[in-house]
Amino acid sequence: MTKLTIESLPPRQSGEHVWKGSEAISSSDWIWTLTDAEIDELVAAATGYTKHNNATEAGIVAASFPLPTLGPKLKGLRSRLTHGRGFELIRGFPSPEVGASLSAIVFSGLGAHLGSARPQNAAGDLLGHVRNVGMDPADPEVRIYQTNARQTFHTDSADVVGLMCLETAQHGGESMICSASTVYNLIVDQHPKLALELFKPVATDRRGEVPAGAEPFFTIPVLSWFDNALTVKYQRQYIDSAQRFSTAPPLTADQVEALDLFDALTNDPEVHLRMTLERGDMQFVHNHSNLHDRTAFVDRPGNPRHLLRLWLSVLGDRHLPPVFAQRFGSVKVGDRGGVMAVSG
Repeated sequence: MTKLTIESLPPRQSGEHVWKGSEAISSSDWIWTLTDAEIDELVAAATGYTKHNNATEAGIVAASFPLPTLGPKLKGLRSRLTHGRGFELIRGFPSPEVGASLSAIVFSGLGAHLGSARPQNAAGDLLGHVRNVGMDPADPEVRIYQTNARQTFHTDSADVVGLMCLETAQHGGESMICSASTVYNLIVDQHPKLALELFKPVATDRRGEVPAGAEPFFTIPVLSWFDNALTVKYQRQYIDSAQRFSTAPPLTADQVEALDLFDALTNDPEVHLRMTLERGDMQFVHNHSNLHDRTAFVDRPGNPRHLLRLWLSVLGDRHLPPVFAQRFGSVKVGDRGGVMAVSG
């Protein structure tokens, strides 16, 4: 894109993807409560799948997980994620009764109707496990989801991120979501000069997952305006830790001020939506229009907090600027995202 000026900043955003948590919290239209019939259909599909696939979720596609009634409804959900509000909570699945193994099949199969699973780490895992494994959040080689620390508002490296709660924390671990367009509107209204800074490339730490021949960081702007869409890519902790590399472009004082303002607005309780995920809940968030976060937590002794995670590439989603190929490997719609294979 051509160099932006204050006069040529993208217009204030409007539409369903522009929302505030203070308004969304009073509504339930972002919560899909499963009916008994829908639960039965999911369990039947999962049970049928395991009979022929050694009870593993790897390789599940929509065709191998038939959902004759739910399938069309999930197409609607996919559209709401990519072209609507950008998030939804599916509630009511009886994960404790069904069990963790079959719940993982259900989650992966449902996700396959939304998009194709992408690798979430250097090991190539398509189904991630979000739990505290005792890692140090201050270690720049550690990804924050492996700890019990707060994550801060961020996006993942896929079109859509899905979470399924298997076990809750004893305290904390609340989920938060924030509209990037709402934050942009607030910044462009109050501090247009700082809004400009968010469209400049910024180094983000790969946290040790470095593809062959690549730098240990990628340089994608926090905000991009491409094909008439405002797209966000952000993880402040990883931006800060990328400054340890001598080849990373240094942050300017103006960039730091813009990032600080971005953080302050995402953390405003009026702006973000906070929710508690219950066991069996499935949350889906569009990474290009929303940021997500979770609070710090304390595990229940002997029964730690445990979420499953999917990164999905979604057909029919927006086009991404070419610079996203640094992280996504490709910007081809329906075949992009995830952690690329790393060098040995």
